[in-house]
Amino acid sequence: MASSISSLSLLLPSLTTLILLQIQTCVSSSQTQKPLLLPLKTQTQTPPRKLAFQHNVTLTISLTIGSPPQNVTMVLDTGSELSWLHCKKLPNLNSTFNPLLSSSYTPTPCNSSVCMTRTRDLTIPASCDPNNKLCHVIVSYADASSAEGTLAAETFSLAGAAQPGTLFGCMDSAGYTSDINEDAKTTGLMGMNRGSLSLVTQMVLPKFSYCISGEDAFGVLLLGDGPSAPSPLQYTPLVTATTSSPYFDRVAYTVQLEGIKVSEKLLQLPKSVFVPDHTGAGQTMVDSGTQFTFLLGPVYNSLKDEFLEQTKGVLTRIEDPNFVFEGAMDLCYHAPASLAAVPAVTLVFSGAEMRVSGERLLYRVSKGRDWVYCFTFGNSDLLGIEAYVIGHHHQQNVWMEFDLVKSRVGFTETTCDLASQRLGFSP
Repeated sequence: MASSISSLSLLLPSLTTLILLQIQTCVSSSQTQKPLLLPLKTQTQTPPRKLAFQHNVTLTISLTIGSPPQNVTMVLDTGSELSWLHCKKLPNLNSTFNPLLSSSYTPTPCNSSVCMTRTRDLTIPASCDPNNKLCHVIVSYADASSAEGTLAAETFSLAGAAQPGTLFGCMDSAGYTSDINEDAKTTGLMGMNRGSLSLVTQMVLPKFSYCISGEDAFGVLLLGDGPSAPSPLQYTPLVTATTSSPYFDRVAYTVQLEGIKVSEKLLQLPKSVFVPDHTGAGQTMVDSGTQFTFLLGPVYNSLKDEFLEQTKGVLTRIEDPNFVFEGAMDLCYHAPASLAAVPAVTLVFSGAEMRVSGERLLYRVSKGRDWVYCFTFGNSDLLGIEAYVIGHHHQQNVWMEFDLVKSRVGFTETTCDLASQRLGFSP
């Protein structure tokens, strides 16, 4: 995830530093009018291609770029638009792309129509570089980190299928996360939202799907309209803005959250708290670049109070007001005796429900020399963001489908390891 205050890539910056999806190339073929199958990877309208990934902090994909091809690893982010790569070797940065070694690398002139029109959805407008020649782009994040460089075209090869002329940012600055260890593992970020420069738009994908396995296991990414989901999907429509609003990210995957249940008890909240206000604040975004799920303050507090009430005698809370995991998660516990007795939390959307239970509800983190278990819902207000964000931790073992043609998101609980095998991929 990377997010921004008016775009998910600025809204949630280093939240993406929480899960690492490594998509490894698998088998692939390339005929027209067929989808791309990747264990958590993308494809356009070419035959299904498969890739595997592992995760621990961010979702990453391995692919090749350039001529001759260079190996790179990119964070998969449905909350960002512009894909970019580290192009300058920096201290503590092991993975970079060298444009000087590629014959297919083409920087974009700043007076070109591509620079002036294709960058319209970026939160920070493109400009000319100091030499007044090349198209200069900047991405920045809520933790004050940023990356900047040149908009360029290059050949991206996804699961063996070449995508020549793909636009991306060739970045000279470090940026992206505040976690040096994670930055050292990845070459850049793959933007997958609905913006003009995202890979989804450039590849003209009718839809894409992914399934994230738990505990560093492999997942699957399908780019294009390929094999059916493991079981019938529940669909919720994508929400679009009818007017321009300063805090509404119109190219994010926005859905309508309508309520939250703890066990089967619906929180007593007015529906208006889930609806974006006149400024656009309060939209609900599905973001693979963010690890956990974040709720606006009043809703988060209501959920926390009800969860505390229903877990009395089941969980023992850590009474330390100074301990707040990731700056926004202030409800942590000692090791639970059994997760089976912990009530599930269900997110109620328009037309669909997502149930979060078991290990997806409590995340083990270190506190000094001890291990504690923190509630995997956080407070957006503590991060300074004006949105609800559904992160990838709650998407584990859920088949997620982003249908661009019918403008909807579908999902169903499944076992991602089995789904990967069913699609012909075995890590």
